[in-house]
Amino acid sequence: MRKAILSIAILGILFSANVSAQTETSGREKVYRATPTKVTELKHTKLKVNFDYQKEQMNGEEWLTASPYFYATNELTLDAKAMLIHEVALDNNGKKSPLKYDYKDDILKINLDKTYQKNQEYTVYIKYTSRPNEVKQQGSMAINDAKGLYFINPQGTEPDKPTQIWTQGETESSSAWFPTIDKPNQKTTQEIYMTVPDKYVTLSNGLLKESKKESNGLRTDHWVMDKRHSTYLFFMGVGEYAIVKDKWKNIPVDYYIEKEYEPYAKQIYGNTPEMIEFFSKKLNYDYPWAKYAQISGRDYVSGAMENTTATLHGSDILQKPGQLIDENTWEDTIAHELFHHWFGDLVTAESWSNLTVNESFANYSEYLWNEYKYGKDQADYHLMTDVNNYLHNPSDFNKNLVRFNYESREDVFDLVTYQKGGSILNMLRNYLGDDAFFAGMNDYLKTNEYQNAEAHQLRLSFEKVSGKDLNWFFNQWYFGNGNPKINYTSTFEPVKKQVAVTINQTQEKPFEFPLAIDVYDNGKPKRYNVWVNAESKNTFSFDVSKAPDLININADGVLLADITDTKTPEQNLMQFTNSKEFKSRYLALNGLKDQTAKSPASVKLLAAALKDPFFRVRIKALNLLDLTNPEQMKALGAEVEKLASNDPKTLSQAAAITALGKTKDKKYLPLFEKGVNAVSNAVKGSSLSALLSIDPSKASNLADKIDMKGASDELRAQLLPIIVKNKIVSQIENIAPLATFYPFIKFQNPELGKAAEDGFNWIMTSDNLKATESITKVAGYAKNQMTGNPQAKMMMVQMLKDGLSKKMELLKQNPQNAASINKQIDVINKAIENYK
Repeated sequence: MRKAILSIAILGILFSANVSAQTETSGREKVYRATPTKVTELKHTKLKVNFDYQKEQMNGEEWLTASPYFYATNELTLDAKAMLIHEVALDNNGKKSPLKYDYKDDILKINLDKTYQKNQEYTVYIKYTSRPNEVKQQGSMAINDAKGLYFINPQGTEPDKPTQIWTQGETESSSAWFPTIDKPNQKTTQEIYMTVPDKYVTLSNGLLKESKKESNGLRTDHWVMDKRHSTYLFFMGVGEYAIVKDKWKNIPVDYYIEKEYEPYAKQIYGNTPEMIEFFSKKLNYDYPWAKYAQISGRDYVSGAMENTTATLHGSDILQKPGQLIDENTWEDTIAHELFHHWFGDLVTAESWSNLTVNESFANYSEYLWNEYKYGKDQADYHLMTDVNNYLHNPSDFNKNLVRFNYESREDVFDLVTYQKGGSILNMLRNYLGDDAFFAGMNDYLKTNEYQNAEAHQLRLSFEKVSGKDLNWFFNQWYFGNGNPKINYTSTFEPVKKQVAVTINQTQEKPFEFPLAIDVYDNGKPKRYNVWVNAESKNTFSFDVSKAPDLININADGVLLADITDTKTPEQNLMQFTNSKEFKSRYLALNGLKDQTAKSPASVKLLAAALKDPFFRVRIKALNLLDLTNPEQMKALGAEVEKLASNDPKTLSQAAAITALGKTKDKKYLPLFEKGVNAVSNAVKGSSLSALLSIDPSKASNLADKIDMKGASDELRAQLLPIIVKNKIVSQIENIAPLATFYPFIKFQNPELGKAAEDGFNWIMTSDNLKATESITKVAGYAKNQMTGNPQAKMMMVQMLKDGLSKKMELLKQNPQNAASINKQIDVINKAIENYK
């Protein structure tokens, strides 16, 4: 699963509101989360289902084949959430014999006809009704709802939303739509007969074996999955989709896409066959399933889900050329979910405590894909962003990667399991070397294929291949918590011509690790790879001709650590110009934000960064420079103008246009006017903002040119003040993601926060259902990001109550629009209730 998370900027705002607050579960006794005991072994699951769109229910028949796992038993216990159970029987070659059963508290206990021995199979028949809207279990920060089966616009009453059905099984919600043993260490083959209106297409795991027309405009599709996989990976999808065909070797690769986006399917999904080829070769293990399909679902409850052979994405994957030319923002997620088909679907975590063997590998696949497709700088930028997400959330510092004492099983879907876990794999790769690392992954897959595994089995595979003992690594990074917090001192000894560098670890429990240190002698670096012992101080001596010009700790950027370091502009310039590694260059450039950008060294560094081959470095430099400063304009202006016109990356072009726009120089008007008509959303947005800073009268004519659906936070922030000030109604719905957070934004950026507040008030004093629903939807998701932050929750509730008051006043003034405004009042009341 790829979580849907708020942007790091918004997360930072939320966390900074009260970082010292206790979590909601603090003070409670922690429970040891043992691996679920296997009393029964599932063998095969056969389902026949049809859907009641009016009641939002599913009628189901199930034939469940199973056997005792080891000990003899005369009972079968199944999870079955909020169902009506109509019939339970033993099925013996089609002959049904009724069985006694007890159903309460979402558990179905069936008395079998006799005591069965290990490997002695039986088939139980169950006729039932699934009622997802009656499911009581709640969602979480990672997966914001848990009813398993979702009817989207089932009666077709929402004209701008398609009618869809989709399922979400992780963590334990498959048992909301079929009785099963809903634990990750159960695996079964499956087949599903889905009866649907003939105008809809269906998708499930495995292959479509048969499609049969029925009476009354219905059709039954028969999907068969002949390889075992975990029950949380079962999937059904139904709706009006175009199916765009692709393939890898002889394996079908299909893209189920809303018809409006069909022309862009290959732009969105088209790298998938190349990803399958790359991952198959990298792992030396070919893609193990019969097909690969991807589908999107409206109102999805997370980011994306790796249902075996049938990945479900949230609708944010649906992008148009204006977004795609800037960046396919979903490409990392496409790689992530695909890689799960080895790590997660083929070999599955035996418990949620060991989720890392699923999710940290999927997270690291994003690095691997970026490295292969776009180069190491892009991969390192991606990794740096992930590490910063983890480091800037202090509540995660004390969480083990493998966690047996979680409060809720969905608590482990967090920055530790994903972002920290991926970074840990990168450290392990660099310690072992590529050959051993990928050979270890291959051994782990082959040893545990179609089974379950845990972190110890991962360690054993890497040890088996490399011959190295890895307990030191796994004990601190997998079964421990935290990370090194480092500062350093250095002393030059002129007689010995040596420099002594002392590495200080300030966290409570010291780590041991390899560390790359660059020592600059006469302006040039020499790389030293040292071993830091698990002690608070480690000192290393290096030969130098004089006092070093610069010492660069963690020079290769591999170590996951919080490093305190201060450098002069001259040292930053030296580090930037002499470093091959992206992170060292980026940190040197980032150091300018705390220094005067007027110094000659700073200007030289900005000039070098503007010509860096990696566009993210160019963008960072463009964001740091200030062309209203005459010295910077003289030194850098011509290069910025080139980037604004000709940079091969539209995101860099946009950043250059923004930099020029701050000058409010009318000589750039032709450039800005041209940019407003560009394909790129980023170039359009920057050009519009720059143009309107010179000529505000053009706002209403130009603001509609930008497709802000799925726009980046940066673009939204740039256009929000323009949209709100000029009351551009066509864009009102698109400002909701920022307007919702105005109480928090005001703390960090008062000017933007004021515009966001004005936007919120505009929405709440307008008769606009969609914009109001957008506010409440974002607020609902934010609730799950505020675990342990009661102050933030109180602020959000107060904001919603203020909005409710404005809607009530709007109703008084516009009684003729009561039907529409009352709907808005209802969704706000539900959002407030959700926070209780």
